[in-house]
Amino acid sequence: MDVSAGTEEPKVDELEGYNYHVEEIREREYPMLKGKTYLDHGGTTLYAKSLVDDFSADLLSNLYGNPHSDSTPAALAGHKVDEVRERTLRFFNADPEHFDLVFVANASAAVKLVMEAFRDYADASKSSLFNSKNFWYGYHRDAHTSVVGVRELTNGRHRCFQSDDEVEKWIAEKDRFPSRRISLFGYPGQSNMTGRRLPLSWPGKIRRSKPDTYTLLDAAALATTCPIDLSNEEEAPDFISMSFYKVFGFPNLGALIVRKRASHMFQHRKYFGGGTVDMVVSINDTWHARKDSSLHDQLEDGTTAFHAIFALNAAIDVHQRLFGSMKQVSAHTTCLARELYRRVTNLKHYDGSPVVHVYKDDAAIYGDSQTQSATIAFNVTRTDGALIGYTDVEKLADSQGIYVRSGGLCNPGGVATYLDWRPWEMKASYAAGHRCSKPTQVMKGKPTGVVRVSLGAMSTMADVNTFLNFIQENYMEEGPAEPPTPKMSSKKVEFNLEEPQKKPATQTWTSFFSTIFCLKHGEDE
Repeated sequence: MDVSAGTEEPKVDELEGYNYHVEEIREREYPMLKGKTYLDHGGTTLYAKSLVDDFSADLLSNLYGNPHSDSTPAALAGHKVDEVRERTLRFFNADPEHFDLVFVANASAAVKLVMEAFRDYADASKSSLFNSKNFWYGYHRDAHTSVVGVRELTNGRHRCFQSDDEVEKWIAEKDRFPSRRISLFGYPGQSNMTGRRLPLSWPGKIRRSKPDTYTLLDAAALATTCPIDLSNEEEAPDFISMSFYKVFGFPNLGALIVRKRASHMFQHRKYFGGGTVDMVVSINDTWHARKDSSLHDQLEDGTTAFHAIFALNAAIDVHQRLFGSMKQVSAHTTCLARELYRRVTNLKHYDGSPVVHVYKDDAAIYGDSQTQSATIAFNVTRTDGALIGYTDVEKLADSQGIYVRSGGLCNPGGVATYLDWRPWEMKASYAAGHRCSKPTQVMKGKPTGVVRVSLGAMSTMADVNTFLNFIQENYMEEGPAEPPTPKMSSKKVEFNLEEPQKKPATQTWTSFFSTIFCLKHGEDE
């Protein structure tokens, strides 16, 4: 599997023109961004005006029925669903001969579908290790909570890999009990916390080293600004989960892409919903016959979200018309992220101490799209080393029309690793009242979460400058706070503490130099 689209990298002048192109796009396609700075594309990117217009025009000019019916409107809808399914596979360079795509609610629903399939397969198998009706599951520390949750169905037969090296060593090891247990390895293509990108070579390596181990790639974060290439079926993951709102902004729809050679893992699936069976006996006997036409027919329970699928068709059209290819989106956002990282890490207080602490994997390099995305996770610090609460930073930014995300980001392994929280400490913090939904921002001098800035296809250098000026103006200390000045009275002494002087913004010149730096160094993504 490759993250490149197989085309040449954009040149410097192309990047310059592309940034101007994006600025022009924002004027007409994203009116909701006027006067605002949106920096949470990792949560969801934004939908274009043309997407809403095209989708609306489609619905108003066509009569669509339920695809499970036989009427002309229903047949039209069913035919279009099939067309969009194949087109979406092509968007990821996935040959329909080798892959199938199952529409689901979101990436988490896709992960759950795989989890349930492995549970049911293990229950039906008589060759599991020690006659145990459970599958083995391995997952990476950077996994999203939804990927971690798969472990709960393994009856304790799971392992969290705490580094890439651990994964590589495990792949190289010979199985102690070859061909005797069904296993699944799940990991994210990109950390939704730090934005680091993990090796996409693992699925192919695992397939060759451990034939009974299947791979699940959570591509929800990765697909936002990265071209995903599934053209090499031998190297591709067996299962890929994703959410399209992270790529296009709309619709709220997800997918599970299945390598057809792994489709047999669903053959013992217990649950069946409407539209997935050809016959059901419910009175005086319990028997049913599943559809055998395609995998997606067996797994899409009930009526598909066909209107959302039609919106996906419009979304692909508009995205390609506005931004060209995902290769161009990747080059553009990589350039912006590198400049943001360079400048935010250069912000210093008067005593030389950093204004922010960025959480970054040692192997990740900003400017290298193979190892790092357009995401930065950080906390703000004072000159005395004290932390400023991440929620407080988000709230202040929000009040100024700058929208970021803060918290643990549904990434428990990332919080434990980068913020140095041990298991017993995390349990103790929970006992003390800390919750993801109602956080205690700092406990025992350590942050319980981060501030995350994530860029997207419609981000520009102006967004980078606005955010940097926000940090500089609100958190950079230019000098020590003046000592308290006593005010005498006949009764008591009062003290007034003044806030540290704030550095004025320099947006105009900063914007100019930022653009020049990005254009000179943006071609080696």
